[in-house]
Amino acid sequence: MSCLAACLWVAAACNRAPEFPPDDAKAAGLTAADFPQTSADVFKEMDGGLPLTEDEIKGRNTWILWTAGNQVFWDRLARESYGLVDLLKTLDSRRRPTRFAEMGLINEPGFRAAARPDQFGVWLDERVEEAPPGIDERIYGRSSGVIGLRIFPNPAFDEQARQAWKPDLYYGDPRYAADPKLVRPYLVGVTCGLCHVGPLPLNPPPDPESPRWEHLASAIGNQYLREGKVFAPGATRGSFLWEMLNAQPPGTSDTSRTATDHINNPGAINAIFDLDARLAVAVPERMADGETRRVPHILKDGADSIGVAGAVLRVYVNEGLYSQRWLTDHDPLLGLRPQRPFRVAEAARASVYWQATSDRVDNLAQFFARIKPMRLEAAPGGLAYLTADEATMQRGQTVFAETCAACHSSKQPPPGVEPGTEAARQWYRDAVARPDFRDDNFLSTERRYSVARIKTNACRALGTNAMAGHIWDNFSSETYKSQESVGVIETFDPLEPSKPFNFPTTGRGPGYYRVPSLVSMWTSAPYLHNNSVGVFTGDPSVAGRMRAFSDGVEKLLWPERRLGLASVWTTSEESAIRIPEPLVPAPLKRLARNGVLEIGPIPGGTPINLVANVEPKLENLFALISAVNATFIDASARRFDLLHPAAGVSSDEARRRLVATLMAASTCPDLVEDRGHLFGADLPDADKRALIEFLKTL
Repeated sequence: MSCLAACLWVAAACNRAPEFPPDDAKAAGLTAADFPQTSADVFKEMDGGLPLTEDEIKGRNTWILWTAGNQVFWDRLARESYGLVDLLKTLDSRRRPTRFAEMGLINEPGFRAAARPDQFGVWLDERVEEAPPGIDERIYGRSSGVIGLRIFPNPAFDEQARQAWKPDLYYGDPRYAADPKLVRPYLVGVTCGLCHVGPLPLNPPPDPESPRWEHLASAIGNQYLREGKVFAPGATRGSFLWEMLNAQPPGTSDTSRTATDHINNPGAINAIFDLDARLAVAVPERMADGETRRVPHILKDGADSIGVAGAVLRVYVNEGLYSQRWLTDHDPLLGLRPQRPFRVAEAARASVYWQATSDRVDNLAQFFARIKPMRLEAAPGGLAYLTADEATMQRGQTVFAETCAACHSSKQPPPGVEPGTEAARQWYRDAVARPDFRDDNFLSTERRYSVARIKTNACRALGTNAMAGHIWDNFSSETYKSQESVGVIETFDPLEPSKPFNFPTTGRGPGYYRVPSLVSMWTSAPYLHNNSVGVFTGDPSVAGRMRAFSDGVEKLLWPERRLGLASVWTTSEESAIRIPEPLVPAPLKRLARNGVLEIGPIPGGTPINLVANVEPKLENLFALISAVNATFIDASARRFDLLHPAAGVSSDEARRRLVATLMAASTCPDLVEDRGHLFGADLPDADKRALIEFLKTL
């Protein structure tokens, strides 16, 4: 995420904490044994009634119920972000009837919208069905009515806090909710289920606002989640942060929002399928201890590369596990202080929640291994979308074999068959034509490829958090860290639209994307790593998914149908970056006025990432803030217009200077979201149509 947006998104304390402090569980004298896993089959109707072993049940329960103690982290953010990040407000029960449509949240079955607030004046969903047995609320909290958000009592809500608590002001006066000293009655924790539980493609809910358990899948990926509306209910129109979050596509998450990589680069929330098939093609990587291990490539850039257990634990840290230490390893304001690595060995010693989460990883992996592809032919009415023409299907198989399978198949030719030869092409043709081609096929080689070759938007690939010496250093392999720089990346230049802007990349590691899986791709449009190709229907029915699939896959194969420059995220109206003075670094405080450092006004139509991706070098910020303020004040009466540059940027010398400054200071000056991945674009139309018919079957 960008530095300027990050300073608004999260504001954790800047005081240095003791070296490797204990987490709150260890400080309370607890051990991992005090957090046992539960084998109660709470969600047995989910996932199509998938029968699970006791250990697999424990794994699914961890996925949907376990916060790893991050409720402390999210409460801290609510206070130190001045009410911007406030999950208790997100849970306002009066929004239950429209949560899915507005925020993409999945309402938990067995609840209803509250008729009245609770004893503390908080609007929380009311349970109308008996709570399932076997869930220890001391470990897992209680259900909030939203899957993935768990409620815990706030131990700091003492008598003094009760006297100061004014629920009417909390919901009605942003200034009251923004008080960093405000103590809320509850803590809200986040589980993996928030982003990953979604409507089951094989049995979609008739009403997405009111699903039953049998309508839900544990790990399909919530392609409808609107991250900004969920996590930043305090963002308001007129702020640049609101514009940035509002432009973020549904079903994406910026996992580098904190710790920030200074790039606004949300990525699609993917489904989890066929873990065993994925592990079967795990790639040999050199680890920090010098050993070579076969590991999957996790995250869009494949940066999580020390194994499944390491990737799972890093995600939990990213969600707030052991925040007592993690927030001291990076500057949670502007990112001006260099990151230092989050040390796995020290976390294992100092954090009980880390230990308890480590104990759960094996069962979680066992559960993942049971999640199998969801075929269109098994969906309600799915057969109607599949061609009955055998010749068309056979041609589609051949086109896939010759055009796609070299990357999008985990079944590859044996040693001795040289890539690119006729022998390799024949091997693929034979393999794809076999009836068992789809079986145990991850439909990806798991390999990383340079973004300069793929030519998709580079911003997610350029994330730096897993580089040597950065926050996730301990979670990336030495092989990842030693990847060659991808060199110069050509991007759109708003000042010279007819010529590319050449962006030189530096440093080893970033600049690559792993090959995404095509398993059940009919369920997962829009496409590319940022959900940029294809229409978002917001409709989880089979018909809704197939509308999204058809539009997305046609735009993949006919790139001239894509949005192009219209895919650039731009501000909808005039806005400004506003930072409360207590959060402003000391060298910049003199620029604050009336308790706020304001940068702007920023005109409507401004490319969001032109501003959001500014590299946070303190020596540049003074000049940059002055230039932004002066230029945008002069130019605020006119919108930016990327589609007609002669009427916008290029006709205004002040803006030209500013745009040049911003492009030069950018960590990723790549503005066009839906570009690249042109493989198959040169096929004859008939072959494209046949290929689409085959892709439906994956």
